[in-house]
Amino acid sequence: MDPVRNPYTPGAGFPPPELAGRANLLSEAGIALARISQGKNAKCQILTGLRGVGKTVLLRKIQEEARALGYQATIVEVGEGQELHEVLVPALRKVLITLSASEKAKRAMRVLKSFAAGLKFTVGEFSVGVTPEEGSADSGNLESDLGALFEAVGEAAADSQSAVALCLDEIQYLSEREFGALIMALHRVAQQQLPLVLFGAGLPQVVGLAGRSKTYAERLFTFPEVGPLNEAEAEEAIQGPARKEGVSFTDDAIWEIIRITEGYPFFLQTWAYAAWNAAPAGEVIDLDAVQRATTQVVHELDKDFFKVRFERMTPWERRYALAMAMGGPGPQRSGEVARRMGEVVASVAPARNNLIHKGMIYSSSHGENAFTTPLFDQYMLRVMAGQSPKSTKAKK
Repeated sequence: MDPVRNPYTPGAGFPPPELAGRANLLSEAGIALARISQGKNAKCQILTGLRGVGKTVLLRKIQEEARALGYQATIVEVGEGQELHEVLVPALRKVLITLSASEKAKRAMRVLKSFAAGLKFTVGEFSVGVTPEEGSADSGNLESDLGALFEAVGEAAADSQSAVALCLDEIQYLSEREFGALIMALHRVAQQQLPLVLFGAGLPQVVGLAGRSKTYAERLFTFPEVGPLNEAEAEEAIQGPARKEGVSFTDDAIWEIIRITEGYPFFLQTWAYAAWNAAPAGEVIDLDAVQRATTQVVHELDKDFFKVRFERMTPWERRYALAMAMGGPGPQRSGEVARRMGEVVASVAPARNNLIHKGMIYSSSHGENAFTTPLFDQYMLRVMAGQSPKSTKAKK
């Protein structure tokens, strides 16, 4: 097939040509945004799910919907090791610059400067271009200061007859203290019906993080789980884009892609893209093209996508991950993982905790662990073939 006409978009965060199976989530987000813009209460969403299910794509769609409704909407990603204020201050500064130059907007900028100064944080020209609002959001206490900041930004937005939507990706990297401060601040503006809202996305551990941070998180958010596509949705994601180019996949080619990818959108796009390029010129992509593509795709994923994650693990953490992989693709009991390693649970707990902190695994329920990246168990078995998790050479 002509690679230039290939309609598929493999890559993290890339919008697929056919956003299948997510209409209800986007509809609920749109309703919440519309209600809030009209001064009515509504719960916002924190999307949860494994890597590769399209959370970032959905968050960008929510940002687009917010902008269409007149919001000042910005999307930012929390990096591993970043603190909340490092993400929020530059984002809110950009938002405030776009609001009208009312007195409330000017005050909000001064409060933002006070907030940053209280945490000893500067952002380029902002550090010298604005006089801080003394006595507002400058105590250095995140829980109290963030609420004062959000209140000032919400008042500025209302005064400008606008609204602010913060879209926060990789939210699982926040600490419990930061998540708690964020929820308290959002609760404060919600009580005053100020037009400032947050939509988020993160790995499955976000639900537990929110619950531990503040018990009233469920009053502010829903936590929809974004999972793999079902068979009909996955078929639509594969077949729809091809048909627009006058091409179709055979049924057995589609089912093979669904079987291998387990319906995860990132992998569906990756396999469909490779199968298109592997197929001869014509109007049909068959099972043979998919099978030829599979060898190439697995090699490429192992070399780049999976290897990046593997390299972030210490030798001892790799042994823990291997012990998990040996149990199959589903959740693994901590005790069983430790047994495969020839250890007791307490001795391997640091490796487990480190992998959770790095976003490599999560606790699917009490005492159980699962990989955050689909198909990673298969990669671990390939890359560590012949090795044992009981190896005494692994450094703890």
